[in-house]
Amino acid sequence: MGATPFVILLPPSEGKAEGGNTQKPWKCDAGVFGGELGEFRADVVRALKMAKGGDPKLLGVKGAYLEHAQACNLCLVGAATLPAWQRYTGVVWDHLHLASVAATTRTAYVKRIFVPSGLAGLVRADDPLPDYRLKMGARLSNLGLVSTWWRDDLTAALASAVKKTVVVDLLPQEHKNAFDWDVLVNVVHVDLVSKKGAVVGGHNAKAAKGLLARHLLDGGNTSLSSLITSFSHPDYRAKETQ
Repeated sequence: MGATPFVILLPPSEGKAEGGNTQKPWKCDAGVFGGELGEFRADVVRALKMAKGGDPKLLGVKGAYLEHAQACNLCLVGAATLPAWQRYTGVVWDHLHLASVAATTRTAYVKRIFVPSGLAGLVRADDPLPDYRLKMGARLSNLGLVSTWWRDDLTAALASAVKKTVVVDLLPQEHKNAFDWDVLVNVVHVDLVSKKGAVVGGHNAKAAKGLLARHLLDGGNTSLSSLITSFSHPDYRAKETQ
């Protein structure tokens, strides 16, 4: 009998590749979750327009970075797109390094990666995304805390998509807050811990999380529990948590 199938929840990144495919402009109903979440994405787009793209407090950047983020947030519908796995350029995604995988294998891998997004709610790693900036921990004046605003709809969308498939949660707390874990079943929460057993964060831990995700995807028919315990890193180990 083969290993139990699973999908991985990974966080988005604040850093994003610019530009994209102008022949496939972004729409609120784009991607595998567009049918369920499109109207809510439209609410976020409207809220960002009302906020004039966002101020430094909302977006967490200043100067040229702020101007770029505001410009992107004001022109989301119809913007050029990239698949989520190419749009996100942060440390986790750099070390996941999907560009190094053969095309046929990568096609299979990206269908097993789901990402909570402040803008789009939930995306699969091959879903088209525009350049944008909006954290799950941000507060929009007419929506409130973004993670809380999305929670019920993201939980329902994820539950519908995975059904009997195991969900491997590799999210930081900010993005965990976008789901109601009491409703979801077949979830395995995995943290990186130090040699002393403490849950770790920061740049190095993000890099290790990308390596862990790749290790899990590369695992073939190995059982999930064996993949978690066999993850090798000089500073951290992977551990199932409650």
